Amino acid sequence: MNYGDLNQKEAKIFLNEEQMTALLPVGAVEVHGDHLPLDTDCCLARRVAEQVEERMGSRRCLVLPCVPYGQVWSLGNVPGSIHIPDEVLTDYLYGIAKSLEHAGLKRLAVINGHVGNGSAVKEMMRKAYEKLDMKIFQFTYPGAADVIGRVCTSKRPHKVYFHADEIETSYMLYLCPEKVRIEEAVSQDVTFPADYEYTPVRWSDFMETAVLGDATAASGEKGKQIIDAVVDNIVRILKGEN
Repeated sequence: MNYGDLNQKEAKIFLNEEQMTALLPVGAVEVHGDHLPLDTDCCLARRVAEQVEERMGSRRCLVLPCVPYGQVWSLGNVPGSIHIPDEVLTDYLYGIAKSLEHAGLKRLAVINGHVGNGSAVKEMMRKAYEKLDMKIFQFTYPGAADVIGRVCTSKRPHKVYFHADEIETSYMLYLCPEKVRIEEAVSQDVTFPADYEYTPVRWSDFMETAVLGDATAASGEKGKQIIDAVVDNIVRILKGEN
């Protein structure tokens, strides 16, 4: 159920359901080349949350409005991106959790569509652990790596990061195809600096277009296989299944 569609009476009832989990999509506003929109991470987080809610059922999950802004330091100086510092994002997310806990909610799951938000989300969860009577989960495409290794064919410039490439473009072709301008997709060889892991470097310093690899290799079928596995994992964890 969409949280924003509830009225006052319904909100009070649903938030006090003992096993109710609120799903909080968190994205970013960030450049993704010319074939994907600035709100790509928001679109993906929201659609994943909706699929989880569909699997879990409206009596067990509420989909909250998406937090649209995130920490995008790596591409924050490129026109189109909007960067929110970690400490601001942490406090903002904590405020959401605290309000929901005050209303009676006991379980919150952050559906994160942007890897760069990870540190802020983790800090929020630690703060909430100490101060709130609430169990909080964080999901950034859990279980995707195994499927990516089987279905994606292009070379990845970095073993962890993906951005507007075969992976993320496949996600969009499956979940938000109406927003993809596939005719604008490019393949771009990217080389990370040798000291990248040890000192801050903006992606815009070594990447002309914000595409981290080959977007032309993407397909909706690849996206479906990966996202289906991700949703399976989220549902399994929320249900407490092994």
